[in-house]
Amino acid sequence: MKRRVARELAVQSLYQIQMNEATPQEAVQIAVHEAENDNETQLEIKGDKINSAYILELVEGTYSNKVRIDELLEEYLKGWAMDRLSRIDREVLRLAVYEMLYRDDVPPKVVVNEAIDLAKHYGTDESGKFVNGVLGKMIKEVEELKSKVTPT
Repeated sequence: MKRRVARELAVQSLYQIQMNEATPQEAVQIAVHEAENDNETQLEIKGDKINSAYILELVEGTYSNKVRIDELLEEYLKGWAMDRLSRIDREVLRLAVYEMLYRDDVPPKVVVNEAIDLAKHYGTDESGKFVNGVLGKMIKEVEELKSKVTPT
């Protein structure tokens, strides 16, 4: 399964948690079930099995580090508060920050590009630019930020 599809399902799961107070496990189950029954997603995965475990890692990691991630994001949201962001933009940013700072398996530039694409696809007309602006500032300081976070 492509990581892009996993990120898409992770964002959907994080949104599900926020909207329905689902657990990470429940949210991932719902997102995977919907993806398996969605013709567009089936075409994208082209016979690959959806890796629920990887999606759950992303969702649980983002969810369990949400407080620290939000604190960091607040520093980069000049003139914005987290609660003023659209729900999708917020979850895309959270996932991207989690991947950039808590995981070493994907280069930060790839994470940023994927986040921009997700924001454009699911967000408003301005979401891609907004996500790019916030993460573009963070990526310049990613190594310093990594040293300040501790995984939970």
